[in-house]
Amino acid sequence: MGTAVRSLAALLCFSSSVWVTAQNATTQDRPSPAIIPLDQIHEGMKGTALTVFQGVKPESMDVEVLGVMHNVNGPKGDIILVRLHGTKPEYTGVVAGMSGSPVYFDGKLAGALAFRIGEFSKEPIAGVTPIEEMLEINALDHRPAPVRVNAPAANSSANSPNQSGTTQTASPGEGSALPAQNYSNYQNYSNYLKPIETPLVFNGFSNETLQRYASQFAAAGIVPVMGIGSASDRKQPEPIEAGSAVSAVLVRGDMDIAATCTVTYVDPQRLLACGHPLLQFGEVDLPMTKATVLATLPSPLNAFKIVNTTETVGAFVQDRQNGIMGVPGQASKMIPVTVAMHSGPATKEFHYEVLNNARLSPLAMMATVFNALHGTNEYGEDITYRMNGVLSVKGYPDVTLRNMFAPQDNGQPAAALAAATIGDRFGRIYTNAFDVPDIQGVKLDFDLVRERRSARLEAARTDMTEARPGDQIMVETVIRPYRGERLVRQIAIRIPTSTSKGMLRILVSDGDTLDRMHRGTPMMNHGLGLAPTIALLNKERANDRVYVSLLDSGPEAMVADKVMPTLPLSVMNVMDNMRGTQDMVVLGESSVSEASTEPLDYVVSGAQMLTISIK
Repeated sequence: MGTAVRSLAALLCFSSSVWVTAQNATTQDRPSPAIIPLDQIHEGMKGTALTVFQGVKPESMDVEVLGVMHNVNGPKGDIILVRLHGTKPEYTGVVAGMSGSPVYFDGKLAGALAFRIGEFSKEPIAGVTPIEEMLEINALDHRPAPVRVNAPAANSSANSPNQSGTTQTASPGEGSALPAQNYSNYQNYSNYLKPIETPLVFNGFSNETLQRYASQFAAAGIVPVMGIGSASDRKQPEPIEAGSAVSAVLVRGDMDIAATCTVTYVDPQRLLACGHPLLQFGEVDLPMTKATVLATLPSPLNAFKIVNTTETVGAFVQDRQNGIMGVPGQASKMIPVTVAMHSGPATKEFHYEVLNNARLSPLAMMATVFNALHGTNEYGEDITYRMNGVLSVKGYPDVTLRNMFAPQDNGQPAAALAAATIGDRFGRIYTNAFDVPDIQGVKLDFDLVRERRSARLEAARTDMTEARPGDQIMVETVIRPYRGERLVRQIAIRIPTSTSKGMLRILVSDGDTLDRMHRGTPMMNHGLGLAPTIALLNKERANDRVYVSLLDSGPEAMVADKVMPTLPLSVMNVMDNMRGTQDMVVLGESSVSEASTEPLDYVVSGAQMLTISIK
């Protein structure tokens, strides 16, 4: 442990040297600010606060203490209630992006503007997080983030309330970016005291993308907004100081997602900002960038700063109850993504990076892939995609991503189905219970077909009703393409010589039906390590063919990614006592043989069950 601490200390010292070099001489020589403790703050005190209204230079505004409220931000979570004075704050009110603005009394740092009071307030009254609570945040903190409870399901409506008790980042202009839904039906107390919104701005995203994934972002504590500001990597020579705007980046490249708030405290080793959490994820790894405020837009409903993010200067490493912490000069580990779309001879490519986070990376991948497919001139309602790609995990075989996607009868577009498949792969890799995945990158190639290439299994039959072990039987299938002529395909399959006498069930189905039979239990989704999880992902069937599977009445055990069919009763009695282990599941029947058609170039769906008698 001592070695690890010394190593991290050395890293912080090196990072701080980079940070100091990047700042001007005045900043280098400036000592850390003096602190005024909470017990010295009282009603009537007057001071100042710093924030950027336009450009990069913090401006001063007057502050008057109205009182101190105890235990209102969680247990022992105190807040200083203040009124802002001055031409600009009295005109704009408490605006989104202002959270983290440092507050000083007698030249000493008291805390950060972090909370707004009421709706449609006529006065700029705000809550201040005491600096003593923010200074508790440090880089060696490995405590897990609080567990979210009662979060909306991924498929719930976007107006479901966030009942987790954690901060929900909100955004400017949210009504125009999301469906006509109400995000304000929270418990009554949240209408009176809530964190100042930290705009989470989505650039390069279509309105339909945000509408489609709004409920899932809401479940993660995010209310997204589309395109208020932009992102670039241009140099910003002005040093970061208390009151500067700073951004945390979730996605960057041809699409961008970033949240902006205000710097509260800076020293050579760390930076503290916001005064409340972004998402309260605990340990994080997000690029930290400088930011330029283009304008501060006043609004009785939702005042906000319009921001451009600029050069990267470090990484945010903590996202805690009382603020976020950045380390200067530290690089973030992002996941590089390439999405290529081929339409005839033309190819269009998107290059971007997404954050490496178990909760948000799967969702970020879904939204960005859908956005890449949907937000192009080639998109249409009847488009079909052929996908080929790889997801690379350091130290493990690549996860193969191959499938076809066509629109469904329920209105689901092919782009959403492709995105859901990518999100599922990411989710299963991240939620393994034993290993931390180091995802190196994702490469996806999509061939666009300008027609709906889907087909349903319409009928199936066998050429015999009785057979013996070792016999080969022929299964004839009838497949009906969407608005096309029927296709007849025959599939030969041999009955194993070990098959018992009696009735043998024959499942004729699409690939997903077979996969669900083997991964339909929570244990198989969450009780495996990374190696068997990747092995199972690479064994999943393609969805462009029809499968025939022989099902024996004997039970089957699956241990990790290994299948043991038709186990004898004596072995099953032993295995049954192991059902509590997380990497084993027992199924009531065994798949003893399997065959399929050749690729049909259609997305096939449907299933039928046949039976024959084994003599």
